[in-house]
Amino acid sequence: MDNFAVNSPTGEMNATESFIHHAMEIILEDAVKKATDVREKVCEWRSPEQLKELLDLELRDKGESESRVLQYCRDAIKYSVKTTHPRFFNQLYAGMDPYSMVGSFITEAITTSLYTYEVAPVFTLMEDTLLRKMIEMIGWDEGGDGIFNPGGSMSNMYAVNLARYRYCPDIKEVGLFAAKRLVILTSQEGHYSISKGAALLGIGTKNVYIVSSDKRGKMIPSALEEKIKLAKSEGAVPFMVNATAGTTVLGAFDPIEEIADICEKYNLWLVSLLCLLCLLRVNSVAWNLHKMLMVPLQCSAFLVRDKTSLLQHCHSARATYLFQQDKFYDVSYDTGDKSVQCGRKPDAFKFWLMWKALGTTQLEQIVDRAIAMARYLAQEIKKREEFQLVIEPEYSNVCFWYIPPSLRSVPHGPERWKKLHTVAPVVKERMMKKGSMMIGYQAHGDKPNFFRMVVISPQVSREDLNFVLDEIHNLGQDL
Repeated sequence: MDNFAVNSPTGEMNATESFIHHAMEIILEDAVKKATDVREKVCEWRSPEQLKELLDLELRDKGESESRVLQYCRDAIKYSVKTTHPRFFNQLYAGMDPYSMVGSFITEAITTSLYTYEVAPVFTLMEDTLLRKMIEMIGWDEGGDGIFNPGGSMSNMYAVNLARYRYCPDIKEVGLFAAKRLVILTSQEGHYSISKGAALLGIGTKNVYIVSSDKRGKMIPSALEEKIKLAKSEGAVPFMVNATAGTTVLGAFDPIEEIADICEKYNLWLVSLLCLLCLLRVNSVAWNLHKMLMVPLQCSAFLVRDKTSLLQHCHSARATYLFQQDKFYDVSYDTGDKSVQCGRKPDAFKFWLMWKALGTTQLEQIVDRAIAMARYLAQEIKKREEFQLVIEPEYSNVCFWYIPPSLRSVPHGPERWKKLHTVAPVVKERMMKKGSMMIGYQAHGDKPNFFRMVVISPQVSREDLNFVLDEIHNLGQDL
């Protein structure tokens, strides 16, 4: 202990304030102002080996100067993809909201965990308020429960675990020996987190039965019922159906009303993974606020149509060092035992602050505008001979092919499909190396690679969408 100044802080507060001040200047200039400027690049692409050379990644025994650390901050921003850029369309998240971003800064500065009211009193009440409001908007008149968590994948795993617990409560203590072979049903367009959840929770990926979808990507209710009957005939127990309101690729909305009828008939838990809305007949909802509503990653809510404390019963471990029942305040606000996590970030604050700043009406307008812009893009695609829609968009996902001049006279058939399959990857490579924009692509079923462009950010203009089509043509016309 003689080697340390135990009676005073190890660092000077003035130096700390100086570093934070200079770092915030860099963040505002490079990560906010430049990153959202349409005249700047979406990315400064470098290969992994090139980036290793550019970045000083080595960790040393002694700390480095403030100027060096600030330069590392600049480099990290410079070579990162600017997902807030108006021409970033690569994922299901994009854009920048200043209020939720500031909320993110505050939660990082406060550095607390949302397991007990005593360490997170403000954020506990904000999360509770948001959950109640979101449950009200869904339309569950009898109320419900919920929890914020790191993402839609985690929400789906909560749903699987909760549905299984409702069917067989003994499984929490006895394990898999307490249940028969269980089956989950999801569409071929469903999110892959359902299979991951089945693997993680010991159900097994072979016990995830895939239900056929129609040509628009919607689950076929009659096919669902056939798979339920198949599972039962095999001696298995179907216990959960996963439906989606806004599928990942095509943006399709499953017919939840018809699916709900089937789930009620066979007493199955119905979970909906949504990007926009859901209907009131589902048992649980995964709502990703970091997608269409642009809350900084990560911010998702898992909502349950239940008033019997199912979340608590399913996940509680009653850690005595956290959840003492003889505290001096109302311990019902100690919500952490509902979670599979111990440490849990107060992500709800980001959305709460954004909602307070914008109001419900403006949040609605963000969604409406995104869908309107997607429809505009689809109309522009139809006007150009070099583009072809894969499917008429139902949501903000616009899927299309670019057909270079060399392929326009090639008859439809396997040879054309084979050549068309190679176009999107090359155009994607060229746009990223140029830094002009980012759009995702993929194959789907028997369809060759196509672009999947997701329009979300309210900073996106019609000029940006026109630019995308012009730029794709410029990058791919020689193919």
